[in-house]
Amino acid sequence: MKKLLVAALILASAIGVGAWNIKEKYTGPKTPVTDTSWHPDILEGYEARYVNQGEAFDGPCRSTIIRKITDIKSKKGFLYIHGYNDYFFQKEMGERFVDSGFHFYAVDLRRYGRSKEPWQYPFNIRNQKEYFNDIDSALSQMRRDGITDITLGGHSTGGLTVILFGIDRGARCPVNRIVTNSPFLEWNFNAFMRGVAFPTIGSLGKILPNVKVGEEKCDGYGYSLLKQYYGEWEYNTDWKMIYSPPKTFSWMHAIESAQTEVMKHKENMVVPLLVMHSSRKITGCNYTPEFQTGDCVLDPAMIQRRGSQIGRHTEVCTIDSGLHDLILSKKTARDAAYDSIFSFIRRNQK
Repeated sequence: MKKLLVAALILASAIGVGAWNIKEKYTGPKTPVTDTSWHPDILEGYEARYVNQGEAFDGPCRSTIIRKITDIKSKKGFLYIHGYNDYFFQKEMGERFVDSGFHFYAVDLRRYGRSKEPWQYPFNIRNQKEYFNDIDSALSQMRRDGITDITLGGHSTGGLTVILFGIDRGARCPVNRIVTNSPFLEWNFNAFMRGVAFPTIGSLGKILPNVKVGEEKCDGYGYSLLKQYYGEWEYNTDWKMIYSPPKTFSWMHAIESAQTEVMKHKENMVVPLLVMHSSRKITGCNYTPEFQTGDCVLDPAMIQRRGSQIGRHTEVCTIDSGLHDLILSKKTARDAAYDSIFSFIRRNQK
């Protein structure tokens, strides 16, 4: 164990261990959320409510359900789960689904966006299955709202989470189908990092959960999205940061464990699954126009390879020139992503 600890700390140092400019030593009260009523959301045309998710390893935690306000008469609904260093801000997404006859819901997971509490380190997690309560709460709300045909969607780490959710529930899966947008099915690193470094660090996630691994300050992806630079979108950069904060060992352990479980039990996915990814991988750190033409976060070939092995009724779809978040790509690519989602749902309706 001592040799393993030393090796992991050396690897973490090589990757870059750093501090983060938030007040980690929070000394104020940790008061659980008590107001769970609907209120106007930060996005016009939406409303939101908190869900008290009880006591977690770092204190009281909550999730947030967001729904598009609409008077359409439909039993169909779509629930969206965001990725890492993210939250729901894609107003256009909800509008697209409502225009196509779906009620639209999203979740800000615990420690993300609307749900983050001041005593929580952003995006931290011990086990990816902790998010299942956040998903179940939103699904229960949808059923109370009269929705009986539900598609569950997820992007990146959210894609990994919803696939794990489907595999874990198996024949009891409470949704009709699952849609993923560049799901985080494998680390985007070389064989040594995937096979040695991350499993080694991840294995120490339980005993050194708060050790942090820093990253290069790369602006390529953030600049390709934000309207103030080269993109089309506006969002809160305190919630979706240009530079990701250091990741904890426990977060890495949670991802490594989820990816392993997905592939080990991949045949347990019984509902129809759509896996979408970009047509090309982009390498580099700082912005160039090439960042607008592919995925600079994950490797589409890895998504293709692993995604095609999961489930019994799986479709894998390539979106030409899509960004990592295909829904935030240029119009031609994101139109193709939406078309793929809606046609997949139509093909898999009972």
